[in-house]
Amino acid sequence: MKTLAKQIKRIGLLGNAAKPGFSSLVRKAARLISRNGRVPLTDDVTAKAAGLEPSTSPTAAALSRASDLLLVFGGDGTMLRVARETAGSHTPILGINIGGLGFLTAVPSSELPRALHHVWNGEFTVERRALIQAAGRCCGRWIRQVALNDFVIFRGPTPRLIELEVTVDSQLLTRYRCDGLIVSSPTGSTAYSLAAGGAIVSPTADVFTLTPICPHTLSNRSVILSLDSTIRVKVVNPRPSTVLSADGQVLNELAEGDVITIRRSRNTIRLMHLASTSFFETLRRKLHWRGANV
Repeated sequence: MKTLAKQIKRIGLLGNAAKPGFSSLVRKAARLISRNGRVPLTDDVTAKAAGLEPSTSPTAAALSRASDLLLVFGGDGTMLRVARETAGSHTPILGINIGGLGFLTAVPSSELPRALHHVWNGEFTVERRALIQAAGRCCGRWIRQVALNDFVIFRGPTPRLIELEVTVDSQLLTRYRCDGLIVSSPTGSTAYSLAAGGAIVSPTADVFTLTPICPHTLSNRSVILSLDSTIRVKVVNPRPSTVLSADGQVLNELAEGDVITIRRSRNTIRLMHLASTSFFETLRRKLHWRGANV
């Protein structure tokens, strides 16, 4: 990646300004970037929070278009938000973790100088990740959302089961009676789907994972489908209320008879990984796997 490293001249800085240490870490990154003869850029929110020069990029999408690399400071939730806001951009994203577990924000904040040294030396890879999209009518209103991790259709505050009819490529899969259904991308397999009993999937695999949440029928298990499938989920129950979420952040209420269609998005994102890291190394470290040979 030496050639790509030479092309990285403008580095966008953004993230979750509410995180402790965000402002000082962004200022540190700006200094390190400037010392290397490259140009730090920010969006409006980051510039104000960190006390940097006024930004010329009002949004994350505009910053992505103006940058050769995005450094995203926060946790995985921040990465999910930035992924949706910059969907379709060819600008690589490198996550700097100042959050919790951090599968997507692979670089600990304490290792920022080392991470940038790897970037300047071209010691990284860039991986394209699939986004997924959902479209349909929610209570009479047309919606279209994209997600990096997952879409979840779940019951509202009332502790009663909901009923969802699921078809795959126009063929009936089943009717779930459950607390909810997770439709996960490959990247999202280590998120809510994993907590609900779904399989861990390599993020480059072209598959969906359908995982019911607390299904009434105990034989209902997680199902792996081709990422080229078209999944339609119909809300059968009149009550309780049912909600659709994108990456756990964007919420839409659904009514009886509403149908949501979920498929692979035309857009992707590009995640940067340093040469010393890998998905499997991250699994071992984050999930505290131990064995005779690791």
